[in-house]
Amino acid sequence: MPIKIPDNLPANKILQSENVFVMNETRAATQEIRPLKIMIVNLMPTKEVTETQLLRLLSNTPLQMEVDLVTMASHESKHVSKKHLESFYYTFNDIQDRFYDGMIVTGAPVEKLEFEQVDYWNELVHIFNWAKEHVFSSFFICWGAQAAMHYYYGIDKYLLKKKLTGVYQHHINAAKMKRRILRGFDYQFYAPHSRYTALLKEDISSIDSLDILAESDEAGVYLVASKDGSRFFVTGHSEYDADTLDKEYKRDIHNPDIIAEIPKNYYLDDDPSCEIQVKWRSHAYLLFANWLNYYVYQETPFDLNELKNRNT
Repeated sequence: MPIKIPDNLPANKILQSENVFVMNETRAATQEIRPLKIMIVNLMPTKEVTETQLLRLLSNTPLQMEVDLVTMASHESKHVSKKHLESFYYTFNDIQDRFYDGMIVTGAPVEKLEFEQVDYWNELVHIFNWAKEHVFSSFFICWGAQAAMHYYYGIDKYLLKKKLTGVYQHHINAAKMKRRILRGFDYQFYAPHSRYTALLKEDISSIDSLDILAESDEAGVYLVASKDGSRFFVTGHSEYDADTLDKEYKRDIHNPDIIAEIPKNYYLDDDPSCEIQVKWRSHAYLLFANWLNYYVYQETPFDLNELKNRNT
């Protein structure tokens, strides 16, 4: 939440230079406040688990939010009940006339497919295009980040030799420390990954409008942002529960078509019979809080209809 201080207090300039959210008396007296409108495009098969993970992180703020859950009409979800979808989810046709402060697009277990082979690809592309004039800031996760990179910037994903799974150490890009999404980050932090494909650093670096903000020596690029703060791309799964990678590993063990990889840096001594080491929770809360505070709450127009006139 912002600190309200007198307009001419000397500390004002110092705090603003440190990216502390300072609200002067004039702005505080004239601001208009309304709930933030957030849209979650949930592409994960275990929708109830994913929606809980994301809502838990979004709720770690005093900001009031209204959240719309969206599912793909062009895809039949087999791991969630029809009643759940009908009760709690919209399709794109239901919300296409609305405007949102923020949009989150989740990952999906389809990364081995070419983008155009995914059965809901055309519908997702329609949402990406629509978001240019209907969403103020978007947050893309794992395959959702790869899909958005491909659509907006023509960047391809590449198949890895084996599944990247585990909790990896990352470091922030010191040259980009002033980006507010990094406020409060330690230089090194941990985050989970679970994927078969990757984005290449050199491809992303070739796009002038993008900044690589954090990466891992083992897991590669992690956090990318557009310079204007309208799009954020996270290649890992900071939203994961403590036991998510454990459940994935035990599922993979019983799949004869794949080689189950033990998640790295996850179990004590990398031994699946030992306890899980949770190292990423504080980072997850900070990442989502910074996005909501600095790129949604502080910047979004009070009248969301203004978004349709935004240059993209």
